[in-house]
Amino acid sequence: MAAEKILSWLRRNLLPVLFWLGIWYLGAWLLEVRLNGRGNELLLPYPASVLRSLRTLCVTSKFWMTVSRSLLRILSGLTAGIVIGSMLAVATCVSGWCNDLLAPAIRVIRATPVASFILLILLWTGRDNVPTIIAALMVLPVVWENLSQGIRSADLQLLEMARAYRFSPVKTIFLIYIPTIRPYFSAAVTTSMGLAWKSGVAAEVLCLPKFAIGTQIYNSKIYLEVPDLFAWTLVVVTLSILLEKILAHLLKSGRGGFRT
Repeated sequence: MAAEKILSWLRRNLLPVLFWLGIWYLGAWLLEVRLNGRGNELLLPYPASVLRSLRTLCVTSKFWMTVSRSLLRILSGLTAGIVIGSMLAVATCVSGWCNDLLAPAIRVIRATPVASFILLILLWTGRDNVPTIIAALMVLPVVWENLSQGIRSADLQLLEMARAYRFSPVKTIFLIYIPTIRPYFSAAVTTSMGLAWKSGVAAEVLCLPKFAIGTQIYNSKIYLEVPDLFAWTLVVVTLSILLEKILAHLLKSGRGGFRT
């Protein structure tokens, strides 16, 4: 039984990694053959070259400072987007006036290209603040829409029962609304993590804060340090996957925590 679990884990986790590394290596080798060994590292470096670049980066204090600053900016934006989106979802579901006033603006935020927001906010504020604001703006509509659907999907019969038994508003929220919206909230937050990372790093590439992963990606492109470009991209992907897994675990372990 234990052997079957190990084999299943290897098939789900290790085999896809090895497969795509093999595709990557094959593509780099074919490119090297086509170019006769001249300049292939400027287009598609080998995985080993990227890993060497990553190892060189990881031993520097600048690398960890850059990663920590980017993490702080994007997680701050993610948190702000979740909080504001949740508050707006409650407001627009409770009040028709709020829904008429705020819902169109939130939909405009969702439809506007992220590059436009980046350039506009760069004009209005300091470049170090842009990734945080962009991450929050990209997260806000997702959280608002999911939570709004969750609130409106509350069982009407349960709400009628709560009124019949004269539940307090707090008891109604904790016993009916929170269990209803929990899966919507979990889906919104999990999706928002990836959006926050992609939009936040894109903002860093355009506004170039002093210590930022996006700035390093831009510099790698400017100076044609393609293995470093791949290495920084690998850092972004790895951090995004790790944070999504940590967040999913926290949300899963938090189930059943709202009880009266």
